[in-house]
Amino acid sequence: MGYRGRRKHMKRLAAPKSWMLDKLGGIFAPKPSTGPHKSRECLPLTVFLKNKLKYALTGDEVKKIVKQRLIKVDSKVRTDTKYPAGFMDVITIEKTNENFRLLYDVKGRFVVHRIKPEEAKYKLCKVRKRLVAPKGVPMITTSDGRTIRYPDPNIKVFDTVMVDTSSGKVKDFIKFDS
Repeated sequence: MGYRGRRKHMKRLAAPKSWMLDKLGGIFAPKPSTGPHKSRECLPLTVFLKNKLKYALTGDEVKKIVKQRLIKVDSKVRTDTKYPAGFMDVITIEKTNENFRLLYDVKGRFVVHRIKPEEAKYKLCKVRKRLVAPKGVPMITTSDGRTIRYPDPNIKVFDTVMVDTSSGKVKDFIKFDS
């Protein structure tokens, strides 16, 4: 019998090196759910709360925190313990009024960077595609899976856009100079 559908488990040794999981912490690692980021370029909320912030000791404690609707990723409440948070995502914990941004260090490992509430209102995204939808509506697709309609006509592919996390609108953009 072959596999049907996606694999539902991930061994700890097969997890991305950017998560910095130890080998002896068990057999399995949390497999990220489907979401805006690729599975090799994301960090599940379980790993974020348990290994990075040390707010929980077990996966059961992580589930209790997340199911109380206390965690927001990019200004949206997320109740999935395996939700894939990725590069430049803003993670907010309501009860402690803390804001974090996920970044990479020079070796390609995820780093949790504490930010101010003013910084948590926006995120930077790279433009992956520029296309024209039906009825001539211009659109751009960003690196975190967002589709933004009616962008500035000067925005091209590979530019960086500053997106307001609550409304999803483009505030500003930076040209990519080659």
